[in-house]
Amino acid sequence: MQPILNTTLLIIGGGPGGYVAAIRAGQLGISTVLVEGQALGGTCLNVGCIPSKALIHVAEQFHQASRFTEPSPLGISVASPRLDIAQSVQWKDGIVDRLTSGVAALLKKHGVKVIHGWAQIIDGKQVEVDGQRIQCEHLLLATGSSSVELPMLPLGGAVISSTEALAPKALPQHLVVVGGGYIGLELGTAYRKLGVRVSVVEARERILPTYDAELTAPVAESLKKLGIGLHLGHHVEGYADGCLLARNGQDELLRIEADQVLVAVGRRPRTQGFGLESLGLAMNGAAIAIDQRCQTSMRNVWAIGDVAGEPMLAHRAMAQGEMVAELIHGKARRFAPNAIAAVCFTDPEVVVAGATPEQAAQQGLDCVVAQFPFAANGRAMSLEAKSGFVRVVARRDNHLILGWQAVGVAVSELSTAFAQSLEMGARLEDIAGTIHAHPTLGEAVQEAALRALGHALHI
Repeated sequence: MQPILNTTLLIIGGGPGGYVAAIRAGQLGISTVLVEGQALGGTCLNVGCIPSKALIHVAEQFHQASRFTEPSPLGISVASPRLDIAQSVQWKDGIVDRLTSGVAALLKKHGVKVIHGWAQIIDGKQVEVDGQRIQCEHLLLATGSSSVELPMLPLGGAVISSTEALAPKALPQHLVVVGGGYIGLELGTAYRKLGVRVSVVEARERILPTYDAELTAPVAESLKKLGIGLHLGHHVEGYADGCLLARNGQDELLRIEADQVLVAVGRRPRTQGFGLESLGLAMNGAAIAIDQRCQTSMRNVWAIGDVAGEPMLAHRAMAQGEMVAELIHGKARRFAPNAIAAVCFTDPEVVVAGATPEQAAQQGLDCVVAQFPFAANGRAMSLEAKSGFVRVVARRDNHLILGWQAVGVAVSELSTAFAQSLEMGARLEDIAGTIHAHPTLGEAVQEAALRALGHALHI
């Protein structure tokens, strides 16, 4: 039996939340051990956020090159482009390797001891990893989430998850995506731009059902233009003999021939397989219940990120991880952001930060809502991307901004401005009175605020 390893902070999970908590703890001089059973960086860096954006970039470049085989108003023409998907995956993997290596280097720099293995919780102060007992004063659970599996579509063979979709050895002829949320649409769009025939099957009556219809309409239009088949209001029954079977509300059976099926119906907190039940923590549905300090129902046991429920966003986990490290160090902190921006990297992109018009109305607030179309934005025109808009929601009485939404090319880059204005308590006059650089997509932010005040300049 190895001697017991003692530490102040023990973190289970090396994803964005866990590794950021470890780095910040190390900076503060807190003795820290980080346990990770797979690769540092977690789902986000290895099989999620980063590799998916890399594949989306490859797909977009190939799609644009393919466009120029036809007469183009830009005056560009090329011969038929060729795609080496193995090289594309290798390039994507190179980005992942650089980032995960960087995380490892930062942890080492700040004195964090990393143990590679699967943790088993003994109690709130002790964990065992491959026979090594670790004793701690504070236990931080950052175990993330896992893809939801469907019993009628067990993974294996032609039925894959997003993990396999991000590392294709060859491209299918016809990919059926089960799930019309952001993961399914991001990957489905990427595969379509790589030349694959794509169909999407969604149980709800529209795509991206957690967002309002006006915001997702440009995405639906783009899917149609790309030739992606949409089968909404259909519940999947199974996959057999090369066909996906689904049924709609009228009990009509849909058969879609496909050589590959991507299951992308969401994620659930990862609470199984490491002895969590031994702690008897209070739960919030499938997630661990936490307070505004990310404390669980057991003293000195903390939980952050996806395992603590929605919103399951890497940047939320990072902020929580940093805060917990500072709390352990003795700082006075609580997690109460005014807004956490959420981004869909579809085509076009979608951003939501703060309250939507519907949410504000449900809260009984009298609001002014205004939007500015990218069709009137010079930078969007120069990018051949005139669809979409920026929308602002503000109180009518004092013009305090409550929320921003946007759909359009590269609007993910506006998310920081949206969140910052909400955190700083900006009013319409603050945004309207800020000089925005020209020509940029950001001018649409200013114009939306101006329009809410009744005097937009370019519409």
